[in-house]
Amino acid sequence: MVTETQTTTATTIGNATFGEWTAGAVGGFLGSIFFGLLMRYVIPAPMLEMAIPAMYGIEGPALAAGWAIHQFHGVALGLAYVALVQWEPLRDPASRLGPAIGLGIGYGALTTLLLAVLVMPIWLATLGFPGAPPFPNLAIPGTIVSLLGHVAFAVPVAIAYALVARN
Repeated sequence: MVTETQTTTATTIGNATFGEWTAGAVGGFLGSIFFGLLMRYVIPAPMLEMAIPAMYGIEGPALAAGWAIHQFHGVALGLAYVALVQWEPLRDPASRLGPAIGLGIGYGALTTLLLAVLVMPIWLATLGFPGAPPFPNLAIPGTIVSLLGHVAFAVPVAIAYALVARN
């Protein structure tokens, strides 16, 4: 006699469920809108029109291309957040709203340090972009505004993830 057992589980990719990956992507897209609005109306340099398109060899002003690239970056970084919080010490706090907001603030600071302070100046200088910031990019108040923008991006990512991944 053959006995069959069926088990229903959530679809996972790595340690995260499909819903968690989706939450990271959607949160990243939404968070990128908040950050993009800060870049468009607060940060003095024409980041969206010139610097972001220049990273991909597009001469500006190219506002539509800048927004599209920025949104793509947001989704990619939202997915990177999901991958990061699969690390066991972060998994439980990331699934609870209060601690997740703290993780989002930390992730915003981390992305500022890695991307705005270190990677972007090298990338733009390598491409010969005339408006490339110095390395490391620690200009005040620009780096502080960038930090606020990256936090405004990362907190929605963390909240979206926590709402889906709740214990």
